[in-house]
Amino acid sequence: MAGVYQPQDLETRHYERWEKAGYFAPTGTGAPYAIVIPPPNVTGTLHMGHAFQDTIMDALTRYHRMRGRNTLWQPGTDHAGIATQMVVERLLSAEGKTKHDLGREAFVERVWDWKEHSGGRITQQLRRLGTSVDWSRERFTMDPDLSHAVTEVFVRLHDEGLIYRGKRLVNWDPVLHTALSDLEVLAQEERGKMWRFRYPLVVGEGYLVVATTRPETMLGDTAVAVHPEDARYKHLIGQSVRLPLAERDIPIIADDYVDPEFGTGCVKITPAHDFNDYEVGRRHALPMINIFDADARLNDAVPHLYQGLDRFDARKRVVADLERAGLLDGIDDHTLMVPRGDRSGAVVEPLLTDQWYVRVKPLAEPAIAAVENGSIRFVPENWSKTYFDWMRNIEDWCISRQLWWGHQIPAWHDESGNIYVGRSEAEVRAKHGFDPGFTLRRDEDVLDTWFSSALWPFSTLGWPDETPELTTFYPTSVLVTGFDIIFFWVARMIMMGLKFMNDVPFHEVYIHGLVRDHEGQKMSKSKGNILDPIDLIDGVDLQTLLLKRTEGMMQPHLKTKVEAATRREFPDGIPAFGADALRMTFASLATTGRDINLDLGRVEGYRNFCNKLWNASHYVFTNIDAPLEEACDLSIADRWIRSRLKETITVVEKSFVEYRLDLAAQTLYEFTWHEFCDWYLELTKPVLNDPASDPATRSAARKTLADVLGALLRLLHPLMPFITEELWLELCQKTATHSETVMRESLPDANEFAADLDASEEIAWIKDVVIGVRQIRGEINISPGKRLPVVLADITARDRDRLERHRRLLQSLARLERIDVRGSTAEPDEVATALVRQFRLLVPLAGIIDLDAERARLDKQRERLRQDLGKAEAKLANEQFVANAPPAVIQKERDRAADLSGQIKSLEQQLSRL
Repeated sequence: MAGVYQPQDLETRHYERWEKAGYFAPTGTGAPYAIVIPPPNVTGTLHMGHAFQDTIMDALTRYHRMRGRNTLWQPGTDHAGIATQMVVERLLSAEGKTKHDLGREAFVERVWDWKEHSGGRITQQLRRLGTSVDWSRERFTMDPDLSHAVTEVFVRLHDEGLIYRGKRLVNWDPVLHTALSDLEVLAQEERGKMWRFRYPLVVGEGYLVVATTRPETMLGDTAVAVHPEDARYKHLIGQSVRLPLAERDIPIIADDYVDPEFGTGCVKITPAHDFNDYEVGRRHALPMINIFDADARLNDAVPHLYQGLDRFDARKRVVADLERAGLLDGIDDHTLMVPRGDRSGAVVEPLLTDQWYVRVKPLAEPAIAAVENGSIRFVPENWSKTYFDWMRNIEDWCISRQLWWGHQIPAWHDESGNIYVGRSEAEVRAKHGFDPGFTLRRDEDVLDTWFSSALWPFSTLGWPDETPELTTFYPTSVLVTGFDIIFFWVARMIMMGLKFMNDVPFHEVYIHGLVRDHEGQKMSKSKGNILDPIDLIDGVDLQTLLLKRTEGMMQPHLKTKVEAATRREFPDGIPAFGADALRMTFASLATTGRDINLDLGRVEGYRNFCNKLWNASHYVFTNIDAPLEEACDLSIADRWIRSRLKETITVVEKSFVEYRLDLAAQTLYEFTWHEFCDWYLELTKPVLNDPASDPATRSAARKTLADVLGALLRLLHPLMPFITEELWLELCQKTATHSETVMRESLPDANEFAADLDASEEIAWIKDVVIGVRQIRGEINISPGKRLPVVLADITARDRDRLERHRRLLQSLARLERIDVRGSTAEPDEVATALVRQFRLLVPLAGIIDLDAERARLDKQRERLRQDLGKAEAKLANEQFVANAPPAVIQKERDRAADLSGQIKSLEQQLSRL
């Protein structure tokens, strides 16, 4: 094996071999275990959220594969209707064309062409992360088989009356020219205005004052509402006001929707352009006047003066005209929530349009029951409350989108406006007896992307056909996803699975948190704090990193700010950490349900862990050769490490069952670094390096080294697949064991190793003595290589026996010249002392260090730390700093001050000892 761990040398090599050999496919034996990947958008690239989520899924998949389960991790990508159409339309725009220049059929062909040539980037990036999905079963939501499933579901739901077409108010994106679901609209707080207008009474003198943040919509008002018990206006209910500019009379109505304490207590009602007003309009049978076209320009329902104006230009004209007429009552600054499309960023306009809907309540009831009765369990459980809150208040689902890319709705219109739903035009004609000359036009809308995604757990397995995969792997075992798509996707999969498979789509839903930056800030392009997982795997230079973080930024001041922050944080770019270090970092942070703060210092720490494992394995390989005899004469160290391995296996198994990958990672890290490497390897050196040691003991040590390393590599493999594969194959070669890959091996069984409390207690005693010596060395700055005389004072007969049994080990591990025993006597001058259990460990210092020089060194170090602490405390005492600095920066300074205080205290204790 290579002397130095270089991840880039082995990761691609092993992945290509695994994929070519088909190791990711189900074995066909064992109980089934299946996960469907949340299909990333075909337009997407791997981001930190993907990498975190996919690490969890891959760890679970590899773990259960090694437990002997018949394991399938189903991959695929989503056609991402709006996102993909936008990408291709931008490409056409660069050529000076629009989709209308091509026509629908040619445009869709152009999208398919883009998908074939540019749409697979994220799947290549998933390979770099080490995901063991069965690529031979890769699916795309627009594949013929999946499209067939989509059509089948639509037709069956329509035949049962669960899909219908109706004119209702929807969120309309005037840039993309499509309806959006509530979940696709992002409401963000923005500063705006509140305008107050006077609507004159038709009979008598006076007027009512109404307020609005959207003046242009007043042209579509059809009533003014007041509260029925509002004494100010009770006498006016049933009368009318004259709608300015439009010169229409509209009624004054009474409705409990109005809050008499808010504003003037009068509310303008625009049923065609406000969701609350729409409900009021339905209750009072008000006219619904649509004043916008698809571009959100004013149509011919408004006075000629305003026709064709963009809504924001119309806003200015309306306000100016009302002011001229003396009907502008006032303008106030106002902060409001502005709805914007999540893709286009355009302000969404409520608009009355004909759309297709799913009648959801009949589907929601069994889906609620499935979680209530435990058929599906959320992890953590608290997310079930979020699920219930939404499902119990669910509204019908608008599933049509005015796009060209997607699953075209299987419905046909005749010239009289009748609509026929079927699996094909031929089926429609045959069902209704239409001759070939009867004109039918296919509905131009496509289905919401989430409609096809809702079928993902069973459509990917071959439904509506009864395939062997569907029979074997449905229901799947667990869904791993973020909380942000519980409504978009999780709930809808449960509803569709129960409807069409008569069973839940998965038994557990593991909800993970968001990946944030090291200061706990959400990663976003505008903040310039996004990290690319591939950059952490391969490394990236500063200039490339700056280009990636500022790409597309139009505001110079923001670009400058991001560049400065990036230079401070990564002055030399980002080094190559490798996929295993990144995966282990994610696993260590995967506390169920909580957001994680990604600190590159932690990734670097796990890169060091990889080095530690590599070097430890090198030591093992150097000391073992086939054939290895069965370990019969186990030393106390052999018995101890085997016992600790048994405990480690048990904890790891429990952690995976409970989805606590953080505990599994922590347990394996502690065992590998602090027990196997720091202690057991050192305990074997006196045996293996001494030619005079007992051959049986040497043989047992070699066998234990091989056994423990082999078990450890298998335990670590689900979290760190690449390095464990490389080391496993090397171990198999050294031990003359046949194995093609570690991923097809069994996980170690805790029953293979014996618990040994006696060995654990003996090794704990040895460690305490060695740590006591090391503590004295560290406190008094004695070189680690200098051999020391040690005196054990006040030891019991039992400790004396232990000393005689382990004297050789102690002298080797602690670098001791000799070990003497002394009874209860006063300590001599110039001696360093450590309390070990119930006895004292003494190191005579005469001739070992210059006490005066050591005191001077420590004094100088203490003075420097005091100066640093003074600066930190002065900064924290600065009111301007505390008022203006980000909370994370202030906390970092507080932590630094606390750390400096601790260091000063430690130095003062050392000086006291001297």
